[in-house]
Formats: sequence, C-alpha cells, structure tokens
Amino acid sequence: MTDFRRFCEVDLQLGKWAIRGHVANTRNFLRWLGEREFSTEAIREYLGTLKEKSASTRANVIKSLRRFFRDFLGQGELVASFKLPRSEFKPNMVPTREQIRQFYNALKTPADKALFLLYATTGLRRSEVASLTVGDIDLDRRIVLPNIESTTTKRRWASCFNQETEQALREYLNGHALDPSAKLFSGNGDTLTERFKRASEASGIKITPQVLREWFACEMGALNVPDRFVDAFCGRVPRSVLARHYTDYSPERLKAIYDRAGLKVLG
Repeated sequence: MTDFRRFCEVDLQLGKWAIRGHVANTRNFLRWLGEREFSTEAIREYLGTLKEKSASTRANVIKSLRRFFRDFLGQGELVASFKLPRSEFKPNMVPTREQIRQFYNALKTPADKALFLLYATTGLRRSEVASLTVGDIDLDRRIVLPNIESTTTKRRWASCFNQETEQALREYLNGHALDPSAKLFSGNGDTLTERFKRASEASGIKITPQVLREWFACEMGALNVPDRFVDAFCGRVPRSVLARHYTDYSPERLKAIYDRAGLKVLG
C-alpha cells in the first residue's frame, strides 16, 4: 500500500485525511479478498457486505476503489459499473444560542473552553484545529494562519476569531511555554472530540466540532456575510467564477469582513 499512498499524495495531491481514508478502505478490501484475483464480481460481492452501512460510508468505499483500480492500477473497467449511492438530504439542525451557552457552562477547564470557542468562531475543521501550533495563532490581530498546504478539495485561507475566543485563549495559554512550534492543543482530532463528551452528558446537549463548524456557517450567513467569504473562513474551494477569480481573500480583507459581522457566542 506504500506505492498507492505515495500515488495519492504526489500524483493526485490529495490531503492527509483523504489519503488515510483511501488507504484504509482499500486495505480492508484487499484483506477481505485474500488470494482471489481482482474482478468486478469480487468487488460487487464485497460491496454487498456493506449494504447495512450508511450511504456515505458505501460511497467513500467506492471512491477509494475507483482511486485504486481506475487511477492507480489503470483498470477502470473493474469499477466502471458501480454508482455512488445517493444520501438522503437531511437539513442541518444547529443548536440554539441558549444550548451553546449551556454546553459551554458545562465545560470544566480553560483548555476545553478555549477549544470550544475556537471551533465556534473560526469554522475550522476538527483536524485543522488539532494540527494548529501556537505560532499559527495571532492573538493580537485575532487571526488564525494554519501552516497546512491546500489540496484540490480543501483550501487554507486565514480564519479569524472574536474577542471571546481571544480572552479564552489568553487564559488557557497563561503560564504555558509559548514555543511557536508547540501544538496549541494536545492530542489528535479524536481526543479533542473526547473533551466534549463529559459536557454533553452534563448538559444533555450533544455538540461536536462538526456541529460547531455548521453553527458558525449558519451564524455568519445570518449576519449577512456573503457565502464566498463564509466558504473562505471554512476552507472550502470557491464554487463560482466570481469567488475563484475576482474575490480578495487576503487576511486583511477577511479580518475586516469578520469584524464587521460582529459574531458572538456567549454575549
């Protein structure tokens, strides 16, 4: 799988998490296949074992097998007949501001509170926050500049945070060694999510980093921030010609738009 991983990284220029998913899905298939030869029927049989899985899980497996057979091995005919399952559209149900406050009040440590507000006010992905270093945070300007390369599906512009988050970060970092290369929060994406579980149990409200990302996007939209800038804060690839080629995504421009919106979480 080393060659396939390298192919995804160099030839396809995929992001770390996309590569990890494709490698894991393909490895699971090859373990199931054993000593049998590659064939469309074998792939069909394997996909049949996943029929109880969610549509998104099955779609991800098919995407990975396409990458492996069609793109890496050049045997696209083996996977040509498999269509992606359609996921049923479910509108996002984001928490109310009162639920956000109740959950926040159930958090116990300065680290957890700073982490919560950073997710809620930047729109960053779980993995992106987990990868942040102290040097990626400009507390004086309230700007996040992730030191992570963009990929074909995910962009890395500057994001911002509000004064509530600035105060929480200063309290959390007070007394800590501010080595710019040190991780801002210890642990990976999974362990950061675990930090919220006790607050979920105490408050009776389930909130995850992904929920806070969705809450951020909804709030910024309600504050009349144009979609292309909400997408920029969240690191999404621009969807229109205007957004791609005629929009200023400089940190200064994004910061001005962010401050004008006046996003509040607790106030």
